[in-house]
Amino acid sequence: MEPNLDNPDYARLAWRRYRRIFGFVGLLSLTSAIVAVVALYIAVGEFQLHASIAMAIGVGLSILLGGALMGLVFLSSGTGHDERSRDATEKKRD
Repeated sequence: MEPNLDNPDYARLAWRRYRRIFGFVGLLSLTSAIVAVVALYIAVGEFQLHASIAMAIGVGLSILLGGALMGLVFLSSGTGHDERSRDATEKKRD
């Protein structure tokens, strides 16, 4: 199967792989948020509920965003989008 998102079968495979990666990142994000709140509780002791919620959301969403963007980079590279973009740019210059 040629790596090309114009091919519906390959696009389905590529997006399934992206969703699987994003699922792992989601679990990592949730785990990291829990570990961060527990570590802060161990280090500081009791603190306000709002602080723990804000920290969990901040840590979780930061990791989730980083993972989503990294996954899109892998998707773009693995499907040949980068090469086609470079080829189109080189043709435009000529």
